[in-house]
Amino acid sequence: MGHDHDHTHGGNKKTLLIAFIIITGYMIVEAIGGIITNSLALLSDAGHMLSDSISLLIALIAFALGEKVANNKKTFGYKRFEVLAAALNGVTLILIALFIFYEAIQRFMYPPQVVSNGMLMIAVVGLIINILVAWIMMRGGDTKENLNLRAAFLHVISDMLGSVAAIVAALLIMFFNWGWADPVASVIVAILVLISGLRVTNSAIHILMEGTPSNVDLSEIIKVIENVQGIKSIHDLHVWTITSGQNALSCHAVVDGTLSIKDSEKVLLLIEHELEHKGIGHMTIQMESEENPHNDSILCKTEYDTHSHNHEH
Repeated sequence: MGHDHDHTHGGNKKTLLIAFIIITGYMIVEAIGGIITNSLALLSDAGHMLSDSISLLIALIAFALGEKVANNKKTFGYKRFEVLAAALNGVTLILIALFIFYEAIQRFMYPPQVVSNGMLMIAVVGLIINILVAWIMMRGGDTKENLNLRAAFLHVISDMLGSVAAIVAALLIMFFNWGWADPVASVIVAILVLISGLRVTNSAIHILMEGTPSNVDLSEIIKVIENVQGIKSIHDLHVWTITSGQNALSCHAVVDGTLSIKDSEKVLLLIEHELEHKGIGHMTIQMESEENPHNDSILCKTEYDTHSHNHEH
């Protein structure tokens, strides 16, 4: 399981590096093109590409820092850097969207002349570049489970849609002389960027707040543990994400008083095996006997209430 994670981690890093080089190179071209053609759609797309470039760089740094081994001060290592990078990227997307909205309002009020031919050519090349980068990321990296890579991938996807909007705007200006198409395209891009930013930020905050992982069914986890022979009940259950693809669990389990230490070890191994198939890679279970449960502990006042959690969830 650890080997697979390391292999995926390496693939994610390589994918990000290739994507970073391509995106950064074309971002410079598109920014120059946006200035020459006086197109806000192109400039906003170039600004978004700059954020792509920065987000890919942050994601790369996060993966590199995440490889640092655990120590006395950071017992889980530096894996959370990936989640922090995703949060930063999400906030960046939101700020970019707000800036594009502001610029679009200015353009509606004072529409400038746009060189539509140059705008169309640059937007088409931008779309091709974005499709290529998105394909590389989907093929070589884990864009579904790894939040850090997914955040960078969403930057590229929303940028791809931005290129499509710029192409449509350029065609409308060329054939119908609709100058307002440029700021309208920018607003559409801004909405898409804002949605992506809010989603990524929300996911990152959920992890940083130790929320229950989205791929873990808590009621199913409780059922699995309590169905193991020798376990009477569980309480003080916590399930959280260390970093993308690495979920952890801790709980107190009340066991049959007749169980020996050897039997308890077998029970733990069985639970560990069962939970591995439920998305839990790291777990700590404290055993308590029926005769002497830790009822005086603040965290152990009541057994885990599955009904209230499901209702709350």
